[in-house]
Amino acid sequence: METKIYRNACPRNCYGTCSMLSYVNNGKLIKVTGDPEHGYTQGHLCAKGYAYTQYTYNPLRIKYPLLQTPRGSGNWKRITWGEAYEKIANKILELNERYGSNLACGFNKFSGNLGLLHYAVEGMFNSIGPHTKPVGNLCVSTGEEAMKDSFENYISPDPEDMTQSKLIVIWGANPAVTNIHQMKFIYQAKRNGAPLVVIDPVYTETAQRADIYVQIKPGTDEILTYGIAKLLLEKGDVYSASSVGKGWESYKKYIEESVDLSDVCHITGVELSIIEQLASLYQSQVPVATLIGFGIQRSKNGWAAIRSINSLVAVTGNLHRKHGGVYFAHMDVFNFPLNLYNLPEKSHPTIKKSREIDISNFPNKVSSFIDPPLKMLWIASRNVLAQDQNLDVWKELFQDLELVVTVDLFMTETAKQSDLVLPAMSHFEEADLNVGYWHYWLSLNEKSISPYFEAKSDLQIARELTRKLNELSPGFSTFPSDREPEEWIEMELSEEIKELYGLSSVEDLRRGSHQRKPVPWGASNSKGEAAEDSTFFSKNMGFRFFVPDVGLSERIGFDESGVDDKGELSFRLFTPQSLLRIHSQFELVSWLHSEEEGPVVGLNVGVADQLGVRDGSFVEVYNEFGVVKAKVRLSKGVPRDMLVVNQSGRNSINQLIGRESSVDVWENDVMFDHVGGDPVFENGEGNRPSSVYYYDTYVGLKKWDERIG
Repeated sequence: METKIYRNACPRNCYGTCSMLSYVNNGKLIKVTGDPEHGYTQGHLCAKGYAYTQYTYNPLRIKYPLLQTPRGSGNWKRITWGEAYEKIANKILELNERYGSNLACGFNKFSGNLGLLHYAVEGMFNSIGPHTKPVGNLCVSTGEEAMKDSFENYISPDPEDMTQSKLIVIWGANPAVTNIHQMKFIYQAKRNGAPLVVIDPVYTETAQRADIYVQIKPGTDEILTYGIAKLLLEKGDVYSASSVGKGWESYKKYIEESVDLSDVCHITGVELSIIEQLASLYQSQVPVATLIGFGIQRSKNGWAAIRSINSLVAVTGNLHRKHGGVYFAHMDVFNFPLNLYNLPEKSHPTIKKSREIDISNFPNKVSSFIDPPLKMLWIASRNVLAQDQNLDVWKELFQDLELVVTVDLFMTETAKQSDLVLPAMSHFEEADLNVGYWHYWLSLNEKSISPYFEAKSDLQIARELTRKLNELSPGFSTFPSDREPEEWIEMELSEEIKELYGLSSVEDLRRGSHQRKPVPWGASNSKGEAAEDSTFFSKNMGFRFFVPDVGLSERIGFDESGVDDKGELSFRLFTPQSLLRIHSQFELVSWLHSEEEGPVVGLNVGVADQLGVRDGSFVEVYNEFGVVKAKVRLSKGVPRDMLVVNQSGRNSINQLIGRESSVDVWENDVMFDHVGGDPVFENGEGNRPSSVYYYDTYVGLKKWDERIG
């Protein structure tokens, strides 16, 4: 039988949003390759992408709806989809009758699949009226707010444009592991003569490829920017920043009067000669591309660090230059109609809207609800019992819930503690539309194979559960259950979107003529220097400088002791992503991981000698929240006061992360316009949702005692 080729798009939470070609013979997926017609990925995939055939046909995938009685017992029973819908619908209707609304029902969903049709979960819950829902973004909320507060209209540069940059500064990112497609553009710039600078506490895979590596103390990025700006101001090597940014005079005064270079060196751990070299490069190499990693915002100083990096780039005149600028992420997905996400919430006679909970602190806040308490939780595209913080609070919340439903492809740690587990489709088994948050290419995802056993998509589940609800209680849900996936895709391609992406219809995407959104940028001359009549930046981006209101040491809350109150060594815990996983995804793919594989802790060689720990031996990493057994991997690139443990699902290091995340508010700062401006969430706080401060966790370490292991 002839092999058919379909176009798909990887829906994982990743910079790539890779376009791929799936080869199907006799109804079976036999091979996956990159799509050479995609302008960003250019025919390449990562190892995870090439492993999708094993991922799709993995015998560990969930095949049928499963019911566990009692919860957490491991006593699973296969049931039909009809029985599953009956159980779920009856619980929703009973809770509605008991409490007079659907506030006792809620969902927790995030980034396991970023296809637009997976917003069916949000649409399904909107269709039944006010409920309990998460808001915010675990990955980029803090960074998003920093960009909003720096720019009136932030426009992320084209990642492909980086090839023509004269200097690339990567600040707290490791694209050689987490954004591998960007590396080809970085390498091209290096071949063109552009130096690569990497600023990071850890000597990462990207740092190994840098021309200059700056090992900075964690959480002090903000302070380093002030040192560089101080040198530029002293030499007069600054762009006419007053013409492109508000608050320039205040920023300039702070740098001149409050920043002492000896303090900068002491706090950051960076020598003055290195700071001088960075200042010289920012001044002499134009244009400069500055890439800010997500890791920076995973600290309480993250918001200020990102704003201060933006301010440094403004000082050097690189914000508005083509092939320069600040690279972080863009939220172009919200240019789309998002008809499922924005499905109108069914009105309630007395309750105006749903309860909105900051997703980064969901279990803590939900556990305090009384009127009414949360009694049913729907979990999709998430593995909360491995990837969240406050896992002990999550487990306590599960005990108070009357029904937990998890939709997933695999039996994750969260699925194991659920009442009902529903099998989800892979992206090859459903149609979808995918928008990236790094590049500007739009990708159609075609259905290329039949579902794996009885797997269903989020959209199909929403349609069928709606029918059951309305069968039992006519008119209970307003979800348009008869609308097919292709119709939802067509609706997302509004006339505005078609014009923006140069599309005539969805067939343009199906034929493979991948479309990208054109990204305007400031005018520049042949040297990449700003043209005198370039007004795009000042008129359209509206930059604001960041001005702290306290001195350096107070601003950072600096503490270099590395010793806890018991006199024992204390380590800051870093939990980055790894090359062959995305959080806990792909963990059960044997092409990528062995069954025995568990947490691995990166430990400084000198500290290991001090503790008598050998490479490959086991240690326990611990704090007040628990203990995790991990295998040691010695490294000269990990600082003495830090441990590096990659994200995983089994025996997750997140068991040790228990601090609440909260965006600090400084009364005299320019962080937010709080007077009547911010939404007030159900948690009673006026703060906007923030990213989780994973990197503010401290742990101890000692040899593993096999007697208690």
